[in-house]
Amino acid sequence: MSAEHGSKRQSQERSPDLSLNPKDWSWNFWPAVPLYPYSKRRTLRREVLADTIWTFDQLQGILYTIVPIRMTVVKLEAGGLLVYAPVAPTNECIELVKELVAVHGEVQYIILPTSSGLEHKVFVGPFARRFPQAQVFVAPNQWSFPLNLPLSWLGFPKSRTHVLPEDSSKAPFADEFDYAVLDFNLGRGSFAEVAVLHRRSHTLLVTDSVLSVPEEPPAIAQLDPYPLLFHARESALEQPENTEANRRKGWQRIALFALYFRPGALETVGLGQTLSDAFKAPERSKKSYFGLFPFRWKDTWKQSFQALRSDGRPFVAPILQTLILIQAPKQVLEWADQVAAWDFRQIISCHFDAPFKASPQQFRQAFSFLEKEASTNADLLISRNQHLPETDFEFIRNLEANLVRRGIATPPKEKV
Repeated sequence: MSAEHGSKRQSQERSPDLSLNPKDWSWNFWPAVPLYPYSKRRTLRREVLADTIWTFDQLQGILYTIVPIRMTVVKLEAGGLLVYAPVAPTNECIELVKELVAVHGEVQYIILPTSSGLEHKVFVGPFARRFPQAQVFVAPNQWSFPLNLPLSWLGFPKSRTHVLPEDSSKAPFADEFDYAVLDFNLGRGSFAEVAVLHRRSHTLLVTDSVLSVPEEPPAIAQLDPYPLLFHARESALEQPENTEANRRKGWQRIALFALYFRPGALETVGLGQTLSDAFKAPERSKKSYFGLFPFRWKDTWKQSFQALRSDGRPFVAPILQTLILIQAPKQVLEWADQVAAWDFRQIISCHFDAPFKASPQQFRQAFSFLEKEASTNADLLISRNQHLPETDFEFIRNLEANLVRRGIATPPKEKV
């Protein structure tokens, strides 16, 4: 990203007020989905399109593997706001929304675009209760794990919660938006994603289906750079300085962790060495996991990241490719074809970078791994942007095989 572009992005962001009371960042329901940063969540609002589209970024992760989780707010032509995929309704977040309400009108519609993702679902009920006039629309076949609880038990307002109509023209916001629902059975639940097109701005909203990974750490991750510096280390014996280069290194390794679980460039350190290094570590506090750092990166990690990033192209997360979407290739490709028939020029995803430029053709190409010929024709495979290193998939493929062997997952369906 150029310095000029970076400056422009920063100027569009609503800088946090550091004089705010930390209570304004509190999220008291964090035990329902115990992800870092637990009870304290900062929010960063960015204006994507002047007086029309805003994103609200927070963080979530495990073991300092932090990635943005994002809500998008769109101004309705008739006045009011539509909210896609709410984030934690902390006081800070709600005040940032209310600033828009004061200018553009009340929140009219709230969309939960997934059926199983607790990291999205857990916020919707509490968020909706802060805007009692809003109608809530959810993806079909909602379920939860380990207990399949009714939405009302998760805080959804019963009288205002509706399943999205199968026919998008029947939705009350159909004059400005199209949507397409991907929904298929996973055996012990369902997977659903609702892609939404804001026609006027040529913007596609998605949840998890496609991503773009930025080379630089997102602004929300730099409010507290500790997780970035934690992953910039080569061993427990290091304490990297807070520099731009180290923050970038930490972020790029985090992206590999988050999307592959254990990429091929990552080695685990034996227990004996891990404990020995922990005793010698310059920081042995609870914050640093008592000096425990059982990882070692090979020099090839940079190549793995660049293959993942590939100049910002849209792609399907390796975890989603291998464990989920392969269960219903025909349905996924039909849905991708439906979305690719729309006229959009940029995509806002709920994770990693946003917005990023992408054409309908590039969106459709991201799903070519589900096609038979893509796995047999090397030239076609490269042209369709499916060139992620096979060694980085090894851990996920072994995980899938173990889940199938134990009867927890079903074997992948045949490609189309």
